[in-house]
Amino acid sequence: MPKMLLPTLRERNRYMTFEVVSGDKFERKEVAAAVWNSLTRLHGELGASKTSLWLMDWDKDKASGILKVNHKSVDTLRSSLALIKDVEKKQAVFHVKRTSGTLKKAREFT
Repeated sequence: MPKMLLPTLRERNRYMTFEVVSGDKFERKEVAAAVWNSLTRLHGELGASKTSLWLMDWDKDKASGILKVNHKSVDTLRSSLALIKDVEKKQAVFHVKRTSGTLKKAREFT
């Protein structure tokens, strides 16, 4: 069994809660693809890979979710989310609610 990393060597994450403002409902896969495409268009594949982006939670009914991102890349992700105008050719706007240091606290805000 591999050893755990020391806390000083682990990557520090931030959890960003967001909502999608649109008249349509979207699947998890569609939202993840829209975020990733916007991130790669704006910052390229190298910049996108440095963010350690991951869609943690997605609630289709509330149209809200939680994105996990590296602590150094919070502003990079916020700028990419601001440029999203559509998801699967349906108009949509991403609104960031709050950024948190723990997943437990982020889930309270969704």
